[in-house]
Amino acid sequence: MIHALFIINRSGGLIYSRNFTQQVAQLSSNEALIFAGTFHGIHALASRISPAPKRDSVRDMGIQSIDTKNFRMHCFQTPTGIKFIAVTDLQQAKVTAALNKMYVLYCDYALKNPFYNLEMPVRSEMFDAKLQQLVAQ
Repeated sequence: MIHALFIINRSGGLIYSRNFTQQVAQLSSNEALIFAGTFHGIHALASRISPAPKRDSVRDMGIQSIDTKNFRMHCFQTPTGIKFIAVTDLQQAKVTAALNKMYVLYCDYALKNPFYNLEMPVRSEMFDAKLQQLVAQ
C-alpha cells in the first residue's frame, strides 16, 4: 500500500506531497522541504559514488529504495531529473509501475497545463483525484 507521495524537482525543491493514509505522520511544510532537500542531496551523492562501471550511455539512477524497520521508500527518477518518492509498507516489493503511472499523470495534468510553471508546486484538483484513484486500486 502506498501511504504517501513526494515529488521533488531537479533542483531539490518539493513540488508536491500528499498522504494517502492516516498511518503516516503529516509532515509540516518546513519538515517536508527539509526532507526533499536532504533526499535530493543524498540521491545525487549516491549516484556519484556508485562503484558500478560508468558508461557513456547509461547513468547511475542513484537511490531506488530505502528500507527501514517499518516502511520502505521507493524513488523513481524521470529523464528530466524529477524524483517521485513513494512511502509504502515493507510488503510492497516494487512500485515502479505505479510510480510510472504517477509520472504519466503528472505529465497529463501538470506539464500539459499551459498555466503551470516548471519547478513550481503542483496545484491541480484533477491530478489529486487521479492520484487518489490510482493509489486506491
